[in-house]
Amino acid sequence: MDATSFLIYCVIATFTPGPTNIVILSTVNHFGAKQALKYSYGATVGFGLLLVISAVLNNLLITLLPKVLVIMQLIGSLYMLYLAYLICRKSSSDKTENQAATFLSGFMMQFLNPKLVLFTLTVIPTFVLPYYSGAPAIMLIVIVITLIGFLAFITWVLFGTIFKEFLQKHNKIVSVMMAILLVYAGVMIWI
Repeated sequence: MDATSFLIYCVIATFTPGPTNIVILSTVNHFGAKQALKYSYGATVGFGLLLVISAVLNNLLITLLPKVLVIMQLIGSLYMLYLAYLICRKSSSDKTENQAATFLSGFMMQFLNPKLVLFTLTVIPTFVLPYYSGAPAIMLIVIVITLIGFLAFITWVLFGTIFKEFLQKHNKIVSVMMAILLVYAGVMIWI
């Protein structure tokens, strides 16, 4: 396995803006780092579980990929549009409830996030299975990838915390921009 290519692919796929990272940033902006961490923990567990499922059921998923991919794309796009709506609708003074940023929603988002599902469907068969077939080696690599994802989520929490004052000062513009990025991500799935 080419470790450099593997690490570059993992870092780019997890640290670049995507639905999960955008929701984390919005959560920090509206509800603070503590709530964003809850979401991030759920996202990390969901991401790790998705990697395990990909590793264990890789052959089955490749066989079913065309059918699964279309369903996942539709659900993922609709969910991203819903999140965009929630982000635009949320005002900075409305901090009484947060239904979009819980541990459970962070967990579930990973299964509806086409970027991460496609990442897990490609990273395991491309970088892992051609070189490793033993369960301990594969699970170790899954843990490493999950930790990289967790570091990405925490980086977005820190970024949001550092720039929270700026984000709150320009709340409407930031919310609209994040919503537009989510809509863009939801549309780009189909292109």
